[in-house]
Amino acid sequence: MPPERRRVGLVYQDYALFPHMTVRQNVEYSRRGSADAYLGRLGIAHLANARPGALSGGERQRVALARALAREPRVLLLDEPLSALDAHTKVDVRGELQQLLAELAIPVLLVTHDFEDAAALAQRVGVLVGGRLRQLGTPADLVAGPADPFVASFTGANVIYGRAAVDDGETFVRTRDGTVVRIPERLTGDVALAVYPWEVTVSTTPPPESSALNSLPGTIRTISELGNRARVTIDAITAEITTESLRRLDLRVGQAAYAAFKATGTRVVAHSPEQPDVAQIPPR
Repeated sequence: MPPERRRVGLVYQDYALFPHMTVRQNVEYSRRGSADAYLGRLGIAHLANARPGALSGGERQRVALARALAREPRVLLLDEPLSALDAHTKVDVRGELQQLLAELAIPVLLVTHDFEDAAALAQRVGVLVGGRLRQLGTPADLVAGPADPFVASFTGANVIYGRAAVDDGETFVRTRDGTVVRIPERLTGDVALAVYPWEVTVSTTPPPESSALNSLPGTIRTISELGNRARVTIDAITAEITTESLRRLDLRVGQAAYAAFKATGTRVVAHSPEQPDVAQIPPR
């Protein structure tokens, strides 16, 4: 089928608007329906006579979406539609796009490297690595049970590598830096563990000793604030706390601190069991 007859809407990563055309002309280029309807729907009717070079990133994205939707497509393809936006604009446009996609009664395929975009915009997420599908599920499924360390890291988890051993009925994992972490599963061998930042608490004094709590000492490497939340990285562990807690604890970069998380909240995302000694394997 020739391209002009295909009912496919495509929004490119760089939007690919025609620079010599006005906003209206860009939308009319592929329209099957009224250009005015889509300009109004996306809140850019007042920009109808402007050219792409005079628009902001968010405005150009709206024009690209209007052009794609004006084809009245049966499927919509979005190639990293938010990657060209600055952080502030991205949050606003993501919300608008989320609302728009919810209204469309057509399949939408979105490509992104940002899990926040995927979680906000998609009902199902497939994690592709090297052309292979690692995991497919809802955003909540991927967070609750990441299939491997890559998926865990992609969804925002801290990934901890170590070696597990059972002692007196409990499983202890000795990490690469010598720290010991408790996990609820009974297993031995090399493991990868996932702990999400919002499951980690921060303190400047050692938490009470408990078999149900893991406490990792370290030094605060970075502090990043966004709104009422703050991300605090203690060595290799990132915690997400409120800015109120950040102020109350008077946390500073370079300060000694403890990252603590529940043993039951520590997910095993990879496990290479210990191999028995060959001499212990009975002959057939």
